[in-house]
Amino acid sequence: MLTLLILGIGIIILLAFASKSPSDFHIERSVAVAALPEQIFPLINDFHSWTGWSPYEKLDPKMNKVYSGSENGPGAIYEWQGNSKAGAGRIEIIKTSEPIRVSMTLDMYKPIKGSNKVVFSMTPADDGTIVTWAMDGKNSFIMKVVGQFIDMDKMIGRDFEEGLINIKTLVEPPPEEEE
Repeated sequence: MLTLLILGIGIIILLAFASKSPSDFHIERSVAVAALPEQIFPLINDFHSWTGWSPYEKLDPKMNKVYSGSENGPGAIYEWQGNSKAGAGRIEIIKTSEPIRVSMTLDMYKPIKGSNKVVFSMTPADDGTIVTWAMDGKNSFIMKVVGQFIDMDKMIGRDFEEGLINIKTLVEPPPEEEE
């Protein structure tokens, strides 16, 4: 009986903390790339190119993918359905400012439903470009509870970092070998 009481109080405390969590989230990562925005933009603006750099492509090699709408740019749509790691969802490019910005809507169906805004920006810098991958959305109550145990910023941020490093590797010239 005492165990059930303690468990009940623990659940109430957990739910109280979760209810006080922010309703919105923002996740963002950036990397400096020794390349021009014009070299990076096509990799992001065309979902067919994502297989070469997106960390999410590796989650399920047998993932069912459907490309529709425009070939690239606004109206391009990418839908997927994969294993429990890849989940299922839809992403659409809604606006671009070539070669510096690609804005998208991301709708996740599995494992947890959610609608988010995704923005890639390429900011010219002295020695190349700062590429930023950002995502904004609403925290559902279940995500607020999950957030009490898992740092979603760190978890998703690691994926963003990996993807940005993959882009960097694809577009930067290889280092010259010393003789």
